[in-house]
Amino acid sequence: MRILIVKISAMGDVLHALPVLDYLKQASPECEIDWVVEGAFADLLSGNPLISRLHIVQFKKWKKKPFSGNTVAEILDVRNGLVKRAYDLVIDLQGNIKSGIVAWLSGCPRRVGFNRDTAQESLNSLFINRRVALQPEDQHITDQYLRIAGASFDLELSGLQLHTDVCTRPEDDRGADELVNRYRKNGPVFLIHTGTTWQTKFWYESGWIELGRRIISSFPGSVLLFSWGNDSEYSAAKRITTALGDQAVQLEKLSIMRLAALVKKVNLVMGGDTGIVHLAAAAGTPTVSYYRASDGLRSGPRGKQHAVVQAPMPCSRCFRTRCEKDGECRESITPDLLLQAVRSVVCQLP
Repeated sequence: MRILIVKISAMGDVLHALPVLDYLKQASPECEIDWVVEGAFADLLSGNPLISRLHIVQFKKWKKKPFSGNTVAEILDVRNGLVKRAYDLVIDLQGNIKSGIVAWLSGCPRRVGFNRDTAQESLNSLFINRRVALQPEDQHITDQYLRIAGASFDLELSGLQLHTDVCTRPEDDRGADELVNRYRKNGPVFLIHTGTTWQTKFWYESGWIELGRRIISSFPGSVLLFSWGNDSEYSAAKRITTALGDQAVQLEKLSIMRLAALVKKVNLVMGGDTGIVHLAAAAGTPTVSYYRASDGLRSGPRGKQHAVVQAPMPCSRCFRTRCEKDGECRESITPDLLLQAVRSVVCQLP
């Protein structure tokens, strides 16, 4: 059986979908699995032994010049590549119009995905011919993806142990070793990412500074590495590390692959609802993460080595990108709350 997974973006969602690979291989050991992904996130899947072929799409680029000759030619190349593979089953884990069109362009007669009520965009159902209803227990996004994938197989989801990994290159692993050894003292190494996407997912700089001071005090010899992805995150990381002193280090800008290698080498990764936290969880590294507008029960890392802190305000999990109570919501997550979470995870470290 040849199966196509359509999960185009974003970074965290692609990582949440990784357990589907192991499920499909357990359900159908002889199956071949291909994946359609946005070019920016292809490195997350590159080299994965459970994936036979990646189909790269460039929707962000195509959107800028949708009618140019190059755009049309690239879309036709993707379409021809999909058709040539002659899939027996397409699993759409994205649930929007784009993913539905990709599933349909594959030419596969069996296209499974979300039903109209749970898809990101209801028009996705026009392109899907088996629409799966989620169950009440499917609260976590990974469980939702597994529900869609499992609809075509007899293997029960309950009780399964599913493995995930992000494959890294030897040169990236060596670079990560060198980086960590350069700064390691005689305590744990923390990787902290203060940036995220929505305004209502950020924490506040003075909170990071106070938390950093308490971590350094609580764990003598610890080192705090701060990563960043854009100019505003760079500036914030610089201010925070300057305030914290010698035990805090602002890293250079790292590619996804360098980050993937790095999260495997540190003792703990901290941040909000952001891709680096989910990258660490997929790689098996302990995490501490906080959630405000988003829902930690829906997308937070699961397991004893992960601590998830939800904003205690009654209106949290609102999924609003802007809010008049943004400041109050940020400050409802105190440095003490996050320090307790850090301690609960660090005490389990070998």
